[in-house]
Amino acid sequence: MNESTRTARALVRCPFCLTFNRVDLTRIRDRPTCGECHRPIVLDRPIKLTDDDFDRIVNGSDVPVLVDFHADWCGPCKVIAPSLDEIARERMGQLLVGKLDTDRNPATATKLKITALPTIAVFKGGREAARQTGAVPKRVIEDVIARASG
Repeated sequence: MNESTRTARALVRCPFCLTFNRVDLTRIRDRPTCGECHRPIVLDRPIKLTDDDFDRIVNGSDVPVLVDFHADWCGPCKVIAPSLDEIARERMGQLLVGKLDTDRNPATATKLKITALPTIAVFKGGREAARQTGAVPKRVIEDVIARASG
């Protein structure tokens, strides 16, 4: 199958009605909508992940999933947030970017042994492929993505 005919799908939750939707990322520029409420599903910014949907979304994606494990009170987490927004916008359709608040979702953070914030991890095929801790520049985040893809 060549590059132009291959599909890449991701399972995401509608931010409005919380319905799971399978989105064809090769057609992301067509502006997909939720199958239930018909509101837009926007993937040009990080999506919110929770303990309840983390495994399902990470396992349901054909593309790598970059997850920012953060907390609202964490200053360094706020420092890297703009870089993650840029990466989500620049790699829309090739990479799914999510954010998981570890204070509100401690089970996932505990299961993955997240001990410092911010921590970013890239999941490929449902498995963690790379991890980086700390407020790092965008180029380092891009290196983590590349390391996970290699």
